[in-house]
Amino acid sequence: MTATPLDLRSVIAGKRLPAAKTPLVSVNPADTAQTVAEVSLADRADFVSACRAAKNAQQQWARVPAPVRGQVIGAMGDLVTANKEALARIVTRDIGKTLAEARGEVQEIIDTCEFFRGEGRRLYGQSVPSEMPDKQLFTFRTPVGVAAIITAGNFPVAVPAWYIIPALLTGNAVVWKPAEYSAACAWALYELLTRAGLPEGVLNLVYADGEETFAGLSAALGEGLVDKVGFTGSSAVGVRIGELCGRHLQTPCLELGGKNPMVITEDADLEVAVEGALFSGFGTAGQRCTSLGTALVHESVHDRFVSMLAEATAAAPIGDPTRDVLYGPMIDHRFAERYESFLGWIGDHHRVLGSSGVGRITPANPRAGFVGDPQAGLFYHPVILDGVVPEDRVFTEETFGPIIGVTAYRHLEEAIELANLPGYGLSCSIYTTDAKKAFAFRSGIGAGMVSVNNSTSGAEAHLPFGGNGRSGNGSRLSGVWVLDQFTRWQSMNWDYSGRLQKAQMDVQTTQAEPDFRLPG
Repeated sequence: MTATPLDLRSVIAGKRLPAAKTPLVSVNPADTAQTVAEVSLADRADFVSACRAAKNAQQQWARVPAPVRGQVIGAMGDLVTANKEALARIVTRDIGKTLAEARGEVQEIIDTCEFFRGEGRRLYGQSVPSEMPDKQLFTFRTPVGVAAIITAGNFPVAVPAWYIIPALLTGNAVVWKPAEYSAACAWALYELLTRAGLPEGVLNLVYADGEETFAGLSAALGEGLVDKVGFTGSSAVGVRIGELCGRHLQTPCLELGGKNPMVITEDADLEVAVEGALFSGFGTAGQRCTSLGTALVHESVHDRFVSMLAEATAAAPIGDPTRDVLYGPMIDHRFAERYESFLGWIGDHHRVLGSSGVGRITPANPRAGFVGDPQAGLFYHPVILDGVVPEDRVFTEETFGPIIGVTAYRHLEEAIELANLPGYGLSCSIYTTDAKKAFAFRSGIGAGMVSVNNSTSGAEAHLPFGGNGRSGNGSRLSGVWVLDQFTRWQSMNWDYSGRLQKAQMDVQTTQAEPDFRLPG
């Protein structure tokens, strides 16, 4: 029996907005005949209203002692743990991510809550010695105020948690705008988080399209209602948001796209490298900012690596995400259409490997060993492109889908140069048994995250996540590093001498004897 579609609407200060006359229909990408939700989209005025509600609620929330806010975060983790399987299945139904990956994504929320549960007791400042007598210096972390969080739908619950959890812990209020095509995931996460003891208005949920969101954000910034913007999405949109925030003297947290290289050295364990490339390139159907873009393979092992990867890819089960498969469908029609445009970049000089076809999997374009009904969803063949060169768009641009480029190199310096060439700087990987090569690669690569003998994808809750260049503005999520995104340092000096002491002017001096020498 098909479940009744969810009626999803924005929530501002605890109150749902009215239903739209023509809601957005969100479908299961693995079974496009199944409507998951009917989503009433808000407009720019609603976004501003949500920011105003957050502004009104923020100061009272900031006055809650930080250890108590940590208890709320702990309750969030407990609620997600108790609902882990249900939330994972919502993720799979909403965006077509395999159940195994969806469960891992929900675990990321739990890990994030576990980490920040105790950080409420560790929002440390410092006491600093003064250059004056009878004077003390202090530093404090203070919340920024209202955080507007805008997230993509390929990691519809984990990535929002990376922003929302530390933002709330540090005393901020949040307006969260999730992707419209992952609306059911957002609703489920919102339901869990708001039942952990949050006052109304501290976390607000706004469903809106991109242009209305941008217009609302611009207006809210103009009114002084937003103090921090967090955005995960494309580099092109990230540039627009960065420019907008810059006009208001704000620095957003931007987590953008990637063209993540994987270097395979001549001494690499090729079986391990192939396993890593398979998961990096084709997990989540290649729809990750950390997905493998180009495998840079030493010329001496190139042919063997390509043969092994092609064989492993051809044998990998693909299809119904509720079953044991490497990947399921594209997460939405828009990504399927965009991926088809990327396939137009395949040239005559490329050797195409990995599957029995290219493009959408259909009865007329079948995939050997497909699991389930290919006509039901947005399923696409995996593609390995051997012979990719730096002049190819498939080398320089992010390709959000199940496609891996392969390029041969002669020496490690060339591999590092090729790895940096596209200008992204999110994630990368090197497979080698030579520690010297691993450290040389790390020091030469511009990426924010480096893996050795591991995939380009994968994050832990206590390690900084983020990129440079076209992949972001150097901001970091996760671990203690994210606290700098949602707090500002405030200094205080306290003079109890009973008189005015002027820094740099009334400082005591000492007399040294610089000409003293020991007898020779």
